[in-house]
Formats: sequence, C-alpha cells, structure tokens
Amino acid sequence: MEKTGYAALVALLLCTSAAANETQATLHRLSVDGEAEAVGTVLFSDTEHGLLITPDLHGLEPAGAHGTHIHTKPACGARSKHGRMMVGAAAGAHYDPADTGQHAGPYGEGHLGDLPNLIAEANGEATIPVLAPRLTVADINGRSIMIHSAPDHYNDYGDPHHGKGGVRMYCGVID
Repeated sequence: MEKTGYAALVALLLCTSAAANETQATLHRLSVDGEAEAVGTVLFSDTEHGLLITPDLHGLEPAGAHGTHIHTKPACGARSKHGRMMVGAAAGAHYDPADTGQHAGPYGEGHLGDLPNLIAEANGEATIPVLAPRLTVADINGRSIMIHSAPDHYNDYGDPHHGKGGVRMYCGVID
C-alpha cells in the first residue's frame, strides 16, 4: 500500500475511534551506556479496531523494516544477560500476559508484545502508522516500546534474534 493509502487508512481509523485514549513514548538510540539521543516519539491511540501506533521518528538506521515490540518493563537501559551486557535488556521480555511463550505476530495467537514492523524511509524517517488489533492503551501504559535493527519474521525458528528483529536499537518508556 502506498504512503497515501496508509494516510487514508489512518484518517478512517481516527474518525471511527470513540474518544480515543492516548499515550506516547519518546524513543532514544540505545548503547551499552544506556539511552543516547532522542530519535522522536510514538503516539498510541485506542480505536475500535485496536491500537493505532503513529511514529514520528528520524535518524533510524538502516532504512527498511524494523521489528517492533512492547516489552514488559518501563526501562531501556543496558543490563547483564547470560553473562554479557546487552543494550535495552532492562526492558525485559516481550509483553505476554497470557504466558503463551509464542512469537506469532500482531495478528497471531501468541504474545501481545508483537507489533507490526515499522518502516524507516531512506532518509531515516518513520512516519507510517500501523495497527495492533489485540492491544489497547491500557495494556501498554507503564511498559516500553523497542525497535530492533531488522524486520520481525514473527517466528521462533532458527536464530532467536533473526526471527524477532535483530538487536535492540531504539527504546522508549510508555507514559
């Protein structure tokens, strides 16, 4: 779908939302020293079709699709995991309130932390909204959003990082 098609979809979703609850997160580039410079914000809005996620991000690398998830903890710092420092590990695991243990995508029967991939344009901007039909603002408040280096393939096969979007690159606490 072209960018104008997404804009029309977003307009339709916003028009059909009933007094949308909203929240947002400011995302930062991650490093082993913690959060670095801000790369923009993500707005979350309830609609009758699910959670509308509207990014206003810049400076994302590389261009293309980025796996995006809701993580359980409202933190973005580095933490030791399996004996080595891992950026963004303080955010904890993907949000999985039903303890499914399954990585099945935003439309699957797995955990609720899977969001649609965000698309970074060649100039590093990500502004195309996506929809997570099984989530609400109430579900994500007090958690974090994580953007990974690569696309999410929504599976648990093979290398666990390649199926889930690669390394953690950008994170923000959801207010």
